[in-house]
Amino acid sequence: MARFSAEQAAAVAAIQQVINEWGDELDQNSGLRIAEAGVLTDDVAYFVGGEWRNGLAPTAQFYKDRWDRLQAAGGAPVMRHVHGNYRIAFTADDHATAGFLLVFFAKVGTPPFVGYCDPLAVADVRMECRRDADGDWKISRFDSGQIFQRG
Repeated sequence: MARFSAEQAAAVAAIQQVINEWGDELDQNSGLRIAEAGVLTDDVAYFVGGEWRNGLAPTAQFYKDRWDRLQAAGGAPVMRHVHGNYRIAFTADDHATAGFLLVFFAKVGTPPFVGYCDPLAVADVRMECRRDADGDWKISRFDSGQIFQRG
């Protein structure tokens, strides 16, 4: 059973919000503004594209390079990240782990899409979040493992 103090319950809401803002940045801007979005720590450890990126600048560069690669191949897809089943645990007052299920849709074209579009992937996501000196929660570590992938 999860038991949280009132302060921890408020932190859970803030952590869920920063995770949702992270997903929204990827959905709305394809990650091109991840460095300015205020959702990642400067020293974030970020596993994407099959390798670890250490720091905000290398993470932002991944999204820029991916955008350029997708545009050259015919266009970047419209993406939607759907999160659920959040599990948050505190390892310290200003540090928490978050696990959740991510269902990811992506399709090239112009919405609204008509017809069937199955998920591109379903993943188990693991994040760590830290509260900074200003009281803002940010993602300090991102890792995931896809359990289903569209063929």
